Order: sequence, then structure tokens, then C-alpha cells
Amino acid sequence: MRLSCLQENFSRGLAVVGRAVATRTTLPITQNVHISTDRSQLKLSATNLEIAISTWVGAKIEEEGSVTIPARILTEFVNSIPQDKIVLKSGEQPASIDLECARFEAHINGTDPESFPPIPSVESGVVCKVDPKELRDAIDRVAFAAATEESRPVLTGIKVEISGDEFTFAAADGFRLAVYTGKLQEPSEEDLSFIIPSRALQEISRLIGSQENSIELTVTPSKSQALFRLDNIEVVTQLIEGSFPNYSQLIPKSYDTRAVVSPSEFRRANKAASIFARDGSGIVRINVTGNPDGGIGKIAISSRADELGENSGEIDAKVEGNEAKIALNNKYLEDVLDVFEEDEIALEITSPSSPGVLKPVSGDQYVHVVMPMFVQW
Repeated sequence: MRLSCLQENFSRGLAVVGRAVATRTTLPITQNVHISTDRSQLKLSATNLEIAISTWVGAKIEEEGSVTIPARILTEFVNSIPQDKIVLKSGEQPASIDLECARFEAHINGTDPESFPPIPSVESGVVCKVDPKELRDAIDRVAFAAATEESRPVLTGIKVEISGDEFTFAAADGFRLAVYTGKLQEPSEEDLSFIIPSRALQEISRLIGSQENSIELTVTPSKSQALFRLDNIEVVTQLIEGSFPNYSQLIPKSYDTRAVVSPSEFRRANKAASIFARDGSGIVRINVTGNPDGGIGKIAISSRADELGENSGEIDAKVEGNEAKIALNNKYLEDVLDVFEEDEIALEITSPSSPGVLKPVSGDQYVHVVMPMFVQW
């Protein structure tokens, strides 16, 4: 193999596939990046056996070939050399490469590409197209609510439902639930339902960048794998088997109190309360009070830690219904407030022992449910 490409393009490609390089593994070769020639370009691939990422880099190909090289040392060396043309060729000994750039050069030993796990190829299945901004919004508003512990694998994933030209993402970890409904660019050929690892979707969100072209999603007929096709990037992920909870039953259908508030003001008040909540089991107390004269009401947000002290703050709110109290985990509240871009959001409360609901005032695309914490008022 012999080829040449620009250092910045090679570095960018390694950064893309580096997210799929295994860190702790019983299969050492998955800590390598697979380098090959394909479509008259340089192809880089990596896999940790759960997710596989491939990207294509513009290059001048003189001789075809392939090799796998340790990702860490290759990336560190490429990132340390000047932004100039890199000449890459197979080394004299098998499974190695020689790199030359300006006045720098390196010889890196690799591994026979035959022993590298095959990158899954998704050749057939149901194909959907989605706008990149719509997909990134959906991922960013839902993925953080998925579980991180592996005790219940289905909860580490995001339930995806596709029907007609609509898709729904839902994630829950037992303490909170996030649901986002968006539009596909074209109606799906058939209805779909599957669970995709939240880590895989978070990688997709990072890779979208400033992409403007449609993102193509293909799900295999067996619903065991999904392929996301971006500009010069392909991501294949395993899907999670199992039964996801019936999340629609977890969303309260009514409320006794509704407070419309600025998410930025709510975020600031919660941040102040978090200082004491950190040493007080993460509890933030929220007290919603209307104005008997029909004017602007208020939300009081407080926290206390027995050994440190306490704090309270107030923000204006348009309140509908009765006075209400609820205690929430400050970290869960911070996570959801950080994803709202709207000027106004609604906090809906039924009782101190019922879940709190946060959603945009305009539209019903997104809803977030947080379980209450039980406290002495």
C-alpha cells in the first residue's frame, strides 16, 4: 500500500473513528484502526464490537492495500506533525506502515488485517431519511435520560418508534423519562420499533457537526443492527434485544398546577440551590404559588444541608391552578433545563408524591417526566 493525503484530513479521520476504538478489551486488536484503500480514497475503520465507525479521506492512491495499526500511537503521531502532505506506505516487514511528513517520519508496527473483526455491512432493510438538525435535537433531548448502569440493558438504550413520517425517541432510567417526537423527511416504508444503545446515538450527535445533507438510517430485517450514513461516514451499531417499558403510561395525563417560566431563570435558581443540595441528598424543594389578584405568580426554589446551611430563591411564573409543592433531584433538573432552547417552558405538578412534568409551552414535541423525592416539608 502506498498513498498520500493531507495531515489535517488524516487527523480528522482518525478523530472520527477514534470514538469506536476499544479502551478496555479482551480482544487487543480492537484497539487498532483498520487502514485500507477503497473507492480511490483512504478508508479508516474502528470497532469495539458494539459500534463500528468508518470514514473516507481524500487521498492519492498509488498502491492498494490494508493494515491495522494501534490507534493511540498513530493518532498521537499524526496530531504532532506539521499540516503538510503525509506519505503513507506499507513497511518492509508485514503489517506495519512508514509515515513521512515534511522532516518527520515514523515506522509503526501493526497487525495482520485478516484478524481484525469484520466491519458489519447493512446491505438491506428499511431505510429512513431524517434532517440532521432534527436528529441531533432528538438525541440531545433524550439520550441523557438513559441508564448508564448495565443492570437492565434495555434501559441503557433509546426506544425508537417509526410510523409514517414520524419518529419517537424515548429514554428512561427509572427516575426520569424523556420523549421526543420528530418528523422524517420521507414516510417510512413500514412501521418500526427497536432499541438502540444511547451511546451509539450520542456518537451520531457528535459526528453530525455542520452536516446539511439528509442522514440515512437503515435497520436490518432482523432488527439486530442499524446503519447511519452521513457525509463520508458510516456508523453501524448493534441493537438491544428486550422489552422496553410502556413509557406512555408513565406520562401524567393531567395536572393540578401549571407554572410557565423562563428556562434560563429556572436554571440559574436551580444552580444556586445545587450548592447546598449537593450535601443534602441532591434535594431541591420547589414551591409554586399563584397570585390571588391574577398577576404574575412565583416559584420558590430552596435547598438545605444540615451541616452547611440553606438557601432559597424566587423566580416569576405564570401560574395556573392551586399552590403546589414538589421536591426533585437537582442533577436531574439541571440536565433537562440545559436542553431547552425555548423562551418559555411549563412545569406541571399533580401532587408532591406524583411525577413532575416539564415541556415546551409551544408544541408537544418534547416531554420530560421526573420522579419526585419524598421529603419533610
